[in-house]
Order: sequence, then C-alpha cells, then structure tokens
Amino acid sequence: MNRVAAIDCGTNSIRLLIADSNGAGAGSPLRDVVREMRVVRLGQGVDATGELAPEALERTFAATADYAELIRHHGAGGVRFVATSASRDARNRDVFVDGIRDLLGVEPEVISGDEEAALSFAGASSVLPSRGKDPVLVVDLGGGSTEFVLGDSDGVIAAKSVDIGCVRLTERHLRNDPPTPEQIAAAEADVDAAIDLVARTVPLGRATAVVGVAGSVTTITAHALGLGEYDPALIHGASLDLETISDAATSLLEMSREERARLPYMHPGRVDVIGAGALVWRRILQRLAELGEGSITGAISSEHDILDGIALSIR
Repeated sequence: MNRVAAIDCGTNSIRLLIADSNGAGAGSPLRDVVREMRVVRLGQGVDATGELAPEALERTFAATADYAELIRHHGAGGVRFVATSASRDARNRDVFVDGIRDLLGVEPEVISGDEEAALSFAGASSVLPSRGKDPVLVVDLGGGSTEFVLGDSDGVIAAKSVDIGCVRLTERHLRNDPPTPEQIAAAEADVDAAIDLVARTVPLGRATAVVGVAGSVTTITAHALGLGEYDPALIHGASLDLETISDAATSLLEMSREERARLPYMHPGRVDVIGAGALVWRRILQRLAELGEGSITGAISSEHDILDGIALSIR
C-alpha cells in the first residue's frame, strides 16, 4: 500500500485526505488515515471582483500550513493539491499558486472543469455499487461551480462544468435573510440556463440514476433524514425520493440563517450558503426528472467525491 495525501481546494472549503492506496487508479480501495475539512471561503467576492480577497487567501494559507504538518506527521509520500472554480476565475491566482507552493512544497494544480468532473466521477464511483453499462449521472455541487458527469463502468461518457454553486449564487442573488421570492426566481433562472448549457453536450436523459456529492448535497440529506448530528455513515449511500429531497431543500431555502445555525448537523461555514445549495439541488433534480421522462425518481448521496478521485490518481 502507498500512503498518499490529496487536497481539494474549492470555493467554500479546503479538504485533506491522507489515505493508504494500492495505486491502481479508480476503483481501487482507499483506507482513510486522516480526512479533514475547513471552510475558508476562498471564493469570497470572486464572482463580483474577479480576484481572490487577501483575507480569503490568508485563511486558505493557514489551513494549508496545518495540512502540511499533518502530511509530514503521517509520512505521506505522493501529494497532490487541486484547486477548482474560484482559482480558475481569479486574475490574481498566481499569488495563490506561489503561496501554496511555498507552504506545501508541491505545485498546486488549477484544474479545468472537465478534469474536475472526471475526478469527481472517479471518487464517487469507487465506493458505490457498479450499475454496469447503465449510465449514472454524478452531480458535484460546489461553491463556485457544479459538475455534471455521465458515466458507466467503462468511465466518463460526457461531462460539463458550469458556474452555478452555493457561494456564487448566494453572493449574486440571495442577499436577503431569508431570500425573497424575486431573488429565488433570479437564482433559479441562472440554474435553468446552466442546465440548458449542460444538456447541449451531456445526454442527461440517458441517466438511469443520479448521485449527488459535496457538502450541500450531504447537508440536505442530513436535513431530510432528521439526523441528531452530522453522521457520514448514515448519509453515505442514502437513497431518497424526489419529493423528500425537494421538501428538505425548500425547508432549508426558506429558513433564516439563525434557524439553520441551530440545526445539529449544520457546519457553521455552510449556514449562509446552504439555501443556495438547496435551491440548486432542488432545481437540478426537477429538471432531470423532466428530461428522464419518469426514469429518475430520486437521488443517492455520496460522501466520497473529487477528494477520493484525487487520492486515487496519485501514483
């Protein structure tokens, strides 16, 4: 077994996975040694300014320094640092890249949306039962972007990354607490436009099942299950029908931030953006049900995603 360290730096959170891997790529088992998540909101204001804010960089560098110490302590060999939507969009991403290189000793990779999608599919599919040749759609709902990946046992069939995410839509539209009907309608229009763009290259109607990954989806699942605390073991693999997911998403969207903060499974860093995440997930599933003409009746939640895909890619 080979001990590796994967870091996924997104728009809202930065996550670390130190794991033992046999290095065989997607489908190979991973044994977790350390799995951590910090909400650093790297994408703070990027949608409006086009730049990474100094305070957001400071938070991200502080978390990376802690992760570097954990990697050294646990003796991980191969290390891969992957950055996604916020870093792709920022004019000053060189400041980010230089800072991470200095702290971690490896070159951070600001990957394309297509590569992000492929890694998400590899991570999610590595721990879920194979459906053979039946196409499965993996939806990775992030802070700045959302990836749609259709694939089967042979790998990715088609993928598209679009700029809708819980941080981006919160900053762009959902400014009131709770959001107004007009703000919700404007955000839904953005989601619909993004799905229309995805449908041009990804045959969404071919999907026989939908798997949702990342923190917005898993938090909505925890809400739907009425958990007393955030429990990954209960969330991972949970299969919920469309009505249950829609009701949970609507509930979170309509709550005030104070009400969300009191939920026992709510991470403090998601309180202000989970409403937008809920809106995006609800609308995606509504549209998929329409496109699938009745074949999509629910969705499966996965705790394993791009972070696992990054670890599996390390040789």
